[in-house]
Amino acid sequence: MLRLSFSQRALRFNFPARTSRGALAEHVAWYLCLTDNADPKTFGLGEAAPLAGLSPDYGPDFPAAVSSLCDRFNAGTFATFRAADVPAFVGPGLPSLVFALETAALDLAGGGRRQLYPNAFSQGRAALPINGLVWMGDAAFMREQIRQKLAAGYSCLKLKIGSLDFATELALLAEIRAEAGPDQLILRVDANGAFTPADTPARLEQLAAFGVHSIEQPIAAGQWPALAALCQTSPIPIALDEELIGVSDPARQAALLDEVRPAYIVLKPTLLGGHAATRRWIALAQDRNIGWWITSALESNVGLNAVAQLTGEYELHGFAQGLGTGQLYHNNVAAPLHIKNGALRYDPAGAWEL
Repeated sequence: MLRLSFSQRALRFNFPARTSRGALAEHVAWYLCLTDNADPKTFGLGEAAPLAGLSPDYGPDFPAAVSSLCDRFNAGTFATFRAADVPAFVGPGLPSLVFALETAALDLAGGGRRQLYPNAFSQGRAALPINGLVWMGDAAFMREQIRQKLAAGYSCLKLKIGSLDFATELALLAEIRAEAGPDQLILRVDANGAFTPADTPARLEQLAAFGVHSIEQPIAAGQWPALAALCQTSPIPIALDEELIGVSDPARQAALLDEVRPAYIVLKPTLLGGHAATRRWIALAQDRNIGWWITSALESNVGLNAVAQLTGEYELHGFAQGLGTGQLYHNNVAAPLHIKNGALRYDPAGAWEL
């Protein structure tokens, strides 16, 4: 008989993670552990780490939801439980728990080795190209991050913008371009919905002068007509990020992509409802010739590993993903995930310290 239990950890940032929603000092991760009473030493592990201000399931009721999920599962006397069974069992409105339980089920099915999919990444034969993430903060803080990422060999940087004076952010982009041109370095920016529909067109023109690859979510989510108009005229390809969160009905997902017609969508499995939900968004995007990339959402290495191994299921053609958040915490779960020269690698022979 299978049994589901949970634990939690307060992950502490190496520096205050300054975002458009304020400064984060720590981030709580909940771990679901799926075991078989016949072999209790073998277990599947998954992570639920909802984000304040973004995750539909973040809030004071989340601990009770985790406990209730485990109680319901353990009352079911399951002999087997597949990842495909998870969304219906967990139910709506709890995307991070769907992601966690799917991950635990995939892990247990694979022998509890943290290898969820038998692909080139999980087997250590291929690396995943990633962008170097530059966090919001004052100009000096962001400038230091930029220098560190360039020195570390990244060929793609992503800058969070919208928290500083726009002229200061343009000056930072100018500094980057003085160091590396568009043929040497891909630049992505993420506005986290900080612009207004009125000021966005002029700002997009100014950003385009620096050869910016794309901009994520220039205006706040929920403004489909305004966003569609921007996507038609923008000199910079627009990517949807927050716009996807909470849109779980397949018909509405298709309607969103058909109306807005973005150049890209940015996929965060923790926020979107897990592995199967992310695959559904990818299929919808590919049917419409819309590009995509997958991004972690401040998970510890348990969640990052799951997101990365899901990403490894697809042919990326060198296209950078957003999987560089594993080094953010000084009390992260130790895992055989390593970043070198702007790429994430997994060592299947390496040790997990759980």
